[in-house]
Amino acid sequence: MKRLLCALLLCLATLQASAAGFSATVDRARLNEGESLDLILESDDVTVFGMPDLEPLKQQFEVVSTRQENRLSSFDGKARASTRWIVTLLPLQTGFVVVPPLKLGDAESQPITLEVVKTEAGGKLAPIFIDASLDHESVYVQAQVVLTLRIYHSVSLYDDSSLTPLNIPDARVEQLGDPRTYETDVNGVRHGVIELRYAIFPQQSGELTIPSQVFSATPALRSSAQDYNPFGPRPGRLTRVRSPQIPLQVKPKPAAWPADAPWLPARALTLSEAWSPEPGATLNIGDSLTRNLMLRAEGLSSAQLPPMPIQDVSGLRRYPDQPQLRNQTNDKGLAGSREESEALVASQSGHISLPAVQVRWWNTETDRLETASLPARELQVANNPSLEVEAPVDNVGEISPSDVSPLWPWQLACLLLSLSTLLGFGLWWRARRQPAILPTAQTGPSPRTLLDDIKRACQANDSQASRQAIDAWARQQPETLADMAERFLPLSEALDGLNGALYSESGHQWQGESLWKAIRSLPPLETATHPQEASPLPPLYPR
Repeated sequence: MKRLLCALLLCLATLQASAAGFSATVDRARLNEGESLDLILESDDVTVFGMPDLEPLKQQFEVVSTRQENRLSSFDGKARASTRWIVTLLPLQTGFVVVPPLKLGDAESQPITLEVVKTEAGGKLAPIFIDASLDHESVYVQAQVVLTLRIYHSVSLYDDSSLTPLNIPDARVEQLGDPRTYETDVNGVRHGVIELRYAIFPQQSGELTIPSQVFSATPALRSSAQDYNPFGPRPGRLTRVRSPQIPLQVKPKPAAWPADAPWLPARALTLSEAWSPEPGATLNIGDSLTRNLMLRAEGLSSAQLPPMPIQDVSGLRRYPDQPQLRNQTNDKGLAGSREESEALVASQSGHISLPAVQVRWWNTETDRLETASLPARELQVANNPSLEVEAPVDNVGEISPSDVSPLWPWQLACLLLSLSTLLGFGLWWRARRQPAILPTAQTGPSPRTLLDDIKRACQANDSQASRQAIDAWARQQPETLADMAERFLPLSEALDGLNGALYSESGHQWQGESLWKAIRSLPPLETATHPQEASPLPPLYPR
């Protein structure tokens, strides 16, 4: 019975079903899962224009490509013209699949039955297969897990290979370097390997599914050199393989983590400093020191590292620079670093103490809370002789009447000032009795429009547009952006994150939600209890 079924399938593969000069054939009726086949449609009716309707194929197949050939042949001294359409199909399921009838004008082809064989696990290895693995089965939220994809092929491939992009809605994905290619031995067969690695940072706790990736390639298979045609179609068949889906358990923040500290789950974290010059020697007032603080974390990106704690010390002026953010890749994934540099200028003499710097983080290797710290520093500042001003020497003695300047010039000046004051008051009183003059309408966008621009830019995570919108909004405020950041700490931290995104290679990873919340929560500037009544006079220098 089985042999009879195979014979029937072979007959169907070679059968050309014609209807009004329109036929359909396939190059093979039995194929493995993930392999493609060619459906050949041919018409000898030269009065029919257009191409066959391929829409019925999309229910059971994926239409990979379509090409058309016009042929002219002679048989028994008669010329015969025909048109062929070669459609490359990829079956979407295994088992017996039917190519439905297709129409070309009034003509219709006959259906064709195919058998798609499912590749069984543990059997003979396919010429192309893909493997996926994670370095951890469970991670903390926002911690790093590394996905490794290895594509094995025992045959040569054309340069049309492609891999679907890795998109995970509830996670941030970064590719770790360029793909690696090497060779390895699998069950005694030499295979080429294409290896890709991704760093995945889950953003929500719970179960996360790593989706399967689809690799498409055309094996370079040729039976002999005589069959090779450099101008014809490639003899190989398009093959697609799919990696398995991988579940990942994402744990929430542990209960032992302090609520007031930024969440830093890392494999390792170091905090270091460098001084120029070293602060051991005695300083003078006006001398400056440069302090560099470096925070480096294994398993975190630079965008996840928080700013260093602000240390305002009496007797020292701080002049910070823009932080430098860097990302590096190694065998264990991503390593981010944040470097902050500031100049410290002594403004008074005496003993000055710099407090210790501490950063709390969660060690994902030992699963416990740890603290990276730098010791406190002691500075001794002395007076600077070059900055001291000599006190004037007073000549003690009798003052002669000739040294005393006359008083009448001062009295004349006071009189002129009094007259000008009275004149100005009279002009002001007269102007109050005049009709009111409408103030000039303010030009430019309204504050509400500027806030809407900031909201849209932050929600779109566009760092450049957010910076431009905030600068335009700040120009209409009664205080500068620096003053607002100084009196409102969340705004200062959000601006530091924005500046870090603008001056680093990971600007596309910036999240603008915290900046918009800080702008929206900015407390109003305190005003006087009794504000002065607005003057009815028009502005002296209208905008």
